[in-house]
Amino acid sequence: MSKFFFTRLQYNSGDWNTDQRMPSNLLNSLVEYTNIPIEEQERVVPLSSPKIFSSPFCYISGHKLVQFDAQEKQNFKQYVENGGFVFADDCNHDIDGLFAKSFENQMADIFGADALVKIPNTHPIYTSFFEFEDGPPTTSQELNGWGDDLVHEYLKAIIINGRIGVLYSNKDYGCEWDYDFRNKRWLAVDNTRFGVNIIMYALNS
Repeated sequence: MSKFFFTRLQYNSGDWNTDQRMPSNLLNSLVEYTNIPIEEQERVVPLSSPKIFSSPFCYISGHKLVQFDAQEKQNFKQYVENGGFVFADDCNHDIDGLFAKSFENQMADIFGADALVKIPNTHPIYTSFFEFEDGPPTTSQELNGWGDDLVHEYLKAIIINGRIGVLYSNKDYGCEWDYDFRNKRWLAVDNTRFGVNIIMYALNS
């Protein structure tokens, strides 16, 4: 089995380099719970680079404006339509925030106005490894009223050939999982478990 590597997409607009401890924390969880071999360091790949086509999983996030250039749009579309998986996370936790509005506009521009849809809380991504009977787990940002002061009870996705090609969250999981992995022992329940589900779904669907 080849090693899994975590790819962070770098794009020319906005702030792509968020939550820098999150990837190593998720990779630690893959080691802890699965037998998937991993590369220990995340890879940062420009969205405009053909290197994204060798990535089994891509992560994109930010707080600011998302405005892809022509090459970035072309690569994003080709990667997803060829079976790639992108997890997009809104660091503002705000459905009216700049990242949310501009990223959703980019998805509409690339895939069509109706492509991004709510997924049911019975979707297989919620049972791909751990069981999440109530759908996407709540984050502390939601409970603390940060951002739009909403608890988002669903995630959105772009479905390509019956599987998720783009998973989109306004729940700010990136910040929720952005801590030193050694501190996870203090949690009553490991909050990165849903991250394991996302990656397992991406690899097995």
